[in-house]
Amino acid sequence: MSTAVVRNVTIQTGHLIGGAWVSSPETFETRSPMDWSTVLAEVSRGDATTADAAVAAAQDGFVAWSAYTPSERAEVLRRLADLIDARNDDIALVETIDMGFRHESMRERLVARGALNFRTYADIIERSGPAGEAEQWDAKNTSHTVIRMPAGPAVVITPWNAPFMLATWKLAPALAAGNSVLFKPAEWSPLSAALLAELTVEAGFPPGAFNLVQGIGSEVGAALVADDRVRRISFTGSPETARHIGKAAAENLVPFTAELGGKGPLVVFADSDLDLAVKRAAEQYEDSGQVCLAGTRLLVEESIADEFRAALEAATAAHVLGDPLDDATSVAPVVHPDHLDSIDGFVRRAEAAGDNIIRGGNKVDGSMHFELTLIEPASNDSEIVQREVFGPVLTFQTFADEAEAVALANSTSYGLSALIFTGSQERAERVGRAVRAGIIWVNTFLVRDLEAPFGGTGLSGIGREGGRYALEFHSDLKTLIIADGSTE
Repeated sequence: MSTAVVRNVTIQTGHLIGGAWVSSPETFETRSPMDWSTVLAEVSRGDATTADAAVAAAQDGFVAWSAYTPSERAEVLRRLADLIDARNDDIALVETIDMGFRHESMRERLVARGALNFRTYADIIERSGPAGEAEQWDAKNTSHTVIRMPAGPAVVITPWNAPFMLATWKLAPALAAGNSVLFKPAEWSPLSAALLAELTVEAGFPPGAFNLVQGIGSEVGAALVADDRVRRISFTGSPETARHIGKAAAENLVPFTAELGGKGPLVVFADSDLDLAVKRAAEQYEDSGQVCLAGTRLLVEESIADEFRAALEAATAAHVLGDPLDDATSVAPVVHPDHLDSIDGFVRRAEAAGDNIIRGGNKVDGSMHFELTLIEPASNDSEIVQREVFGPVLTFQTFADEAEAVALANSTSYGLSALIFTGSQERAERVGRAVRAGIIWVNTFLVRDLEAPFGGTGLSGIGREGGRYALEFHSDLKTLIIADGSTE
């Protein structure tokens, strides 16, 4: 079996199918944004044959895994969480090198969140009782019990940013529901997925309950989502890819959920804590803006616009672009040269369209960084306002009153997240309810209970993840009605 070694961490480079590691004859390279000249690993490039074998294994694994009681599944999920905690250092190191996010964030927050995702769903399914009941009541001399049935093999496709945490976020409810999974990670950051797969074997999942399929999305990913034996598809990525997956899901009448990124507004009213608002705005540059929840459209009340902009410039200048393994670094490199070119293309088109580049706007020579960029658009219809850049590029606009702030906040096709800063509780409630997005933060950011729903509107996706919402997506509901024995 082929392996790679990254900083003394040995990583499987094949697929985990039916509990065994297997390789494909073709491979693809993964490189580090820290040093693009060096190949980290040659990873197996799955194809339609690989997908067919994986789905067959998942069918067998589903029979075994779905027979576990909720408490038995919870026990395995907690073992996996403990193993993730024990391997935190290795996972964080590998993911930082492979994808480029800051090591401090990985080891202190994101890998630990991965373990918490599994523990959270272990708790949720244990609360459902020994048979997985969702609801019970009596009516007309009968008892009614709604039971969550495992749905079947589930395809889980994850993005290249924060891949380990986002994978666990999607895999945990699928496994907790009793489904077997076919996990296809992004080809730009595939290595931490292999470490997770190793831990599922150690945790004691039955063979085929957890399958890792490496490869290119348009090849093996397309084959997985088109297979009529698959019963659920959960995807995070771009709207363009989601459209292809949605068509495949529709062909087989398979429920499909998609989280597709955003173009979040960050709205600052004159009555807000300006220091807090500026601090949070500058934080949107962290990890080079490669975060779907980022508030990239700064909307600032006219009366404080100049003061805010000056303070933001000072906070932005304090950022350190550097090596993500160095804790002094606050802005990590961009994941891939193609993505770096994409960010640059957005800025060049904005420049050509007459948008005002207030700061930054260029690639950083000799690295995979892009300058921290702030753009004042010529119009709210500008591409730089309306389309997701997914890079360290923010736009700056002003508004005269609350009504205009809400209108601007709701003026794109996205609706994943929004940040609002105000000192008024009444305005927080009013504007928070008026802005269309799946999650609204007022005077805070990235705080969320894992049992709350997560997802977006419009181009930001369909469906909801989190808590019982994801568990019900991954389940088929059955109503069992039993008469009490009396005559009808």
